Amino acid sequence: MTEPGEGETAKKSRGRAKRDEIEARAHVLEEEFKAQVAATRAQIDATTVKIEARTGRNLPLAILIGVGLGVLLIGSLIFIKALFMIFTGALIAFTTFELASALRFAGRDVPRWPSVVAGLASVPAAFYLGDQGRWLVILGGIVFVAVWRLAESLGSNHKANAQELWKDVAAGTFIQVYVPFLGSFAVLLAAQKGGEWWALAFLLVVISVDIGAYASGLLFGKHAMAPRISPKKTWEGFAGSVLTALVAGVIVSLFMLQEQWWFGLIFGAVMVFTGTIGDLTESLIKRDLGIKDISTWLPGHGGFLDRLDSILPSAAAAYVLFVIFS
Repeated sequence: MTEPGEGETAKKSRGRAKRDEIEARAHVLEEEFKAQVAATRAQIDATTVKIEARTGRNLPLAILIGVGLGVLLIGSLIFIKALFMIFTGALIAFTTFELASALRFAGRDVPRWPSVVAGLASVPAAFYLGDQGRWLVILGGIVFVAVWRLAESLGSNHKANAQELWKDVAAGTFIQVYVPFLGSFAVLLAAQKGGEWWALAFLLVVISVDIGAYASGLLFGKHAMAPRISPKKTWEGFAGSVLTALVAGVIVSLFMLQEQWWFGLIFGAVMVFTGTIGDLTESLIKRDLGIKDISTWLPGHGGFLDRLDSILPSAAAAYVLFVIFS
């Protein structure tokens, strides 16, 4: 006969065995899940490495920072124009400082803070004084930086022969023309009646140029466009930038600028031309300086000039189109 309590003990044993079986299955599922996550992460990391090797950038981080800057820029344009002036002034200041620092690293004794002050002055001048006032302030800024460098040469720490001194003055002038002068066109455009939509339109088209070039170059790029200047730029990438620029140009022309569709083709073609020239110009500067990026302030991008290289000449072209067609 079965002793009292023997059936209860058997039930407990079966219960423990079942719990152990469930825990074992859960453990197996957990390990399988961890293995799947690790494999997926390894695949993502490998893809990121391939993309970075192809483009020279940490693409996910670059996209995140680019979107953040774009949101700030577009938000300031749409809601309060003065905020756009402030935001653009900050970009011009940082870009001027980093370009002056890069030139100093290359051996040119460029006054950095005077260059920043002169560059900043161009922004409110463009916003409040218009084109003529902006020209006067830009010329005044060039003279200010040049006189500062000449005055520094009188001291013992910044002495240079005449040839080197004039190279320094030329470098300071180049910075003022390349960054504050071209950048202030965006502020000048936004300050016009309805100009904020033109500024937003040209920014969107230039962004589409960069995206189109990046995507098509990454997927189809085989033939180098300018290997001595920028080895990673390809004709396939350029073709993609042209296509996206024309499409974006027509869209912003019809729905943002209230212009005819054919103007969108002109707008897109001009933006892809100026954007590409700006990109290659900055690549040529970096090649001459022997550096990969102007600075490392923007992870995944390099420096501010690495993001503004296409925008600076495109701002001037957009203002000219506004004057002609608006």
